[in-house]
Amino acid sequence: MKKRIISLLMATLMVATLLIGCGENSSSNSGSGDYADKKVGICIYQFSDNFMTLYRTELEAYLISLGFKKENIVIQDGANDQATQTQQIQNFIADGVDVLIVNLVNSSSAATITDIVVAANIPLVYINREPSEDEENRWKENNWNVCYVGCDARQSGTMQGEIIADLGLDKVDLNGDGKIQYIMVEGDPENIDAQYRTEFSVKALVDAGFEVDELDDQVGNWDQVQGQTIVANALAAYGEKIEVVFCNNDAMALGAIQAIEAAGRTVGTDIFLVGVDALVEACEDVLSGKMTGTVFNDHIAQAHGAADCAVKFIKGEKVDVYVGCDYKKVTPDNAQEILDALK
Repeated sequence: MKKRIISLLMATLMVATLLIGCGENSSSNSGSGDYADKKVGICIYQFSDNFMTLYRTELEAYLISLGFKKENIVIQDGANDQATQTQQIQNFIADGVDVLIVNLVNSSSAATITDIVVAANIPLVYINREPSEDEENRWKENNWNVCYVGCDARQSGTMQGEIIADLGLDKVDLNGDGKIQYIMVEGDPENIDAQYRTEFSVKALVDAGFEVDELDDQVGNWDQVQGQTIVANALAAYGEKIEVVFCNNDAMALGAIQAIEAAGRTVGTDIFLVGVDALVEACEDVLSGKMTGTVFNDHIAQAHGAADCAVKFIKGEKVDVYVGCDYKKVTPDNAQEILDALK
């Protein structure tokens, strides 16, 4: 499917831009209304995920600003278990919610979840974890009230690689062998974001003319502690051979920082580290030099876009099956600007 990614972020207008929603379904299109009697069921794959905590907090606040009552907005923790989340969705259906917003535990479960929700005649907005292209085509072909709101993870991976490539081979090729030796710390291997970030971060280096050498690739499940352990083990095994550490998200990158510091290495001097999400702590680490860079995953625009799609469904309006937002590179040059906008 051709992605209709509409740019939402401009370096000179970060604060204003953070108030704009995704794609065609921006907050300016929805406005506040009388939704006090409307019930919203929200399923989050795991409450302990730092990024999804920011996302669900913003989503709830924005829904309230649109006119929904706080008591009619119920958010459930899937505890990273698809069976648990599926039961929560069935409970929401039994409770007669007017719309469902779902951050899947497993993207591969989208078809099953969609069938359950569509059969109950309830509009469905998927967020953050994108179902397959075939699944999205199915929604369009059947004219169902189902959509996905999020960013194209290929872009985030590409930006990670570009952050490293922009430093230049002379700076990154610490051992002077003409190649970039790296380790990859992946999120969930079933998650399309993890797959794309893993693939396209390296592809960006190759496309920039770099030769690459993968030393290790391990799954950290988006978790800081697991990220720390993986990087610590890799540093013990490969030592100074490691020039770049790619992490699929900032939580794992924050764990990587702990491992790098414990090993006596210094980011920017004898190793480079990039993540994704632009958590506040990560932006601060980019400013201080503890991280080479990260990629801003705009939870504000995405949360607003998801809520706006929910409102359109409730109003009986049509919504595109894919509503896209852009990522943005975060480097020492703009980290403070993004940090100011986030706080």
